[in-house]
Amino acid sequence: MTAGRFAPSPSGDLHVGNLRTAVLAWLHARRTDRAFLVRIEDLDRVKPGAEQRQLADLAALGLDWDGPVVRQSERARLYDAALASLAGRDLVYECFCTRREILDAPSAPHEPPGIYRGTCRNLSDSERSAQAAVRPAALRLRSGISDFTVQDELHGQYEGVVDDFVLRRGDGVVAYNLAVVIDDSHQGVDQVVRGEDLLPSAPRQAYLATLLGAEPPTYVHVPVAVNADGQRLAKRDGAVTYEQLQELGVDAMALIAESLGLAGSTMAELLDEYDPASLPRDPWVFVPPTG
Repeated sequence: MTAGRFAPSPSGDLHVGNLRTAVLAWLHARRTDRAFLVRIEDLDRVKPGAEQRQLADLAALGLDWDGPVVRQSERARLYDAALASLAGRDLVYECFCTRREILDAPSAPHEPPGIYRGTCRNLSDSERSAQAAVRPAALRLRSGISDFTVQDELHGQYEGVVDDFVLRRGDGVVAYNLAVVIDDSHQGVDQVVRGEDLLPSAPRQAYLATLLGAEPPTYVHVPVAVNADGQRLAKRDGAVTYEQLQELGVDAMALIAESLGLAGSTMAELLDEYDPASLPRDPWVFVPPTG
């Protein structure tokens, strides 16, 4: 099976920008005769009831999905197996650095902030033991490269930094970059449509996929929704959720369709009109309506 997917974190209600990305992921998958999956990325930041409301909002817009909803919290066995496989090839090591220490470390010119410089890569056994007495270790990938290039349908070839990124955090929670690669590979997801703010993470994930013997997916990083100040849209920006828009009598689907230059009022109608080549390339400036 080949598939696209939408994979929200149940940290709260989806805002209209999230819903727009979900619509685009559905349209891209259906336009290319793929299945469409919904996965809940609930390894962290779970708000009670958020998953149910998110699924209800997707259904209210008319999105359907194939098969049951998958939750990352139910997939620990797959993540542990991947970590064991990488560790067996000496591609994992313990890291005791805090986030603050990493941010404060000297970096090379033009290097993005937060790039890991390999401080714990070659610790001796005694050094690891001493550090372990102070704080629990995260597990990092022992990367064999410094950059990797992916192909994106909207952005073309994109070359990004690949450092020794975290695979499992110090608190034992599997890191997003590992979980998403395992999930996509295991579920047959070969098309990833998501916000362009996640484009910098694609080279790391694609590289990890190759290490695990998986084919990296096709990437489509779409423009995100921003507020009037050009900042990423957030719930603090006003009436931005499906429920809030409904309460004001605003048709969320009509808003999303208009932002894509489409006139349809149902998912089926949008699919008939949708041409990926005509997708707007600029962020969608969303001004929340008032009552």
